[in-house]
Amino acid sequence: MRSKLFVPGVRPDLFDKAWSGPADAVSFDLEDAVAPARKAEARAAVVAFLAGHALRDRTEPGRRPLAIVRVNAPGTADFEADLAAVLPVAPDLINLPKVESAQALCAAVARIEAHEAALSDAPRRVPALLVNIETPRALRNAAAIAGAHPRVAGLQLGLGDLFEPAGIRRDVAAHVQAVMLQVALAAGEAGVFACDGAYADFGDDAGFEHEATLAQRLGFVGKSCIHPRQVPLAHAVFSVDAQAQADARRIVEAAAAARAQGLGVCVVDGRMIDAPYLRRAERVLAQAERDAAR
Repeated sequence: MRSKLFVPGVRPDLFDKAWSGPADAVSFDLEDAVAPARKAEARAAVVAFLAGHALRDRTEPGRRPLAIVRVNAPGTADFEADLAAVLPVAPDLINLPKVESAQALCAAVARIEAHEAALSDAPRRVPALLVNIETPRALRNAAAIAGAHPRVAGLQLGLGDLFEPAGIRRDVAAHVQAVMLQVALAAGEAGVFACDGAYADFGDDAGFEHEATLAQRLGFVGKSCIHPRQVPLAHAVFSVDAQAQADARRIVEAAAAARAQGLGVCVVDGRMIDAPYLRRAERVLAQAERDAAR
């Protein structure tokens, strides 16, 4: 998921364009982008669109983006209404905001499972969870949140929510890097992916690329986009280039040759390669295969 394009739930006029575009995932937002008075309207629009595509995508196979729905915060009436409406159309991922602890995550999962149990027909798939890390407490508990339940597929960093209320400057070289590293390590501990958050100035390509490049170097799989123009920028940063793919293939092949000789390590380009380096090379090749299939 190199790119995740946000679309406000109250903008159904944008749904088809986002869905048919190049983004790896489309995130239909029922939370921050929707005023309280329009929550029901947004919910109905998103469900109608996903229900239509649930049928169409089965009869017209081909590339489609991941379908993500960002619901409202657990514990709210809108969260319950979102689950009741969205779960029958079975998006690929439910994006959970404002989760600050493992206990809160498990409570949210319990509500999701209760709604699923009440469905008259089993959903086509059980959505995994993309959990936002967007408050100081959530950042402190990020590893526990990531490992709290098997349905957690990834963590998403929300720098705006994390920094702005505290008056923290979005300094990429210092503050952003420090927070990204914490989230990356928390995701790594739990064996889930980390996705970078949005960059609000969609006219600042250089700023977007700078932040995305840092995220890529820290192991994030992709970045959220708030405008279609940011999608190709994200793909350029997070796609595996030919050199990285060739290097990874040489490592995998050298490790296989070493194993055939009963050795646990090998040397590639003067570097000792053991299990952690091999796992990284294998991930690079797996990502390259996914990129090629898109």
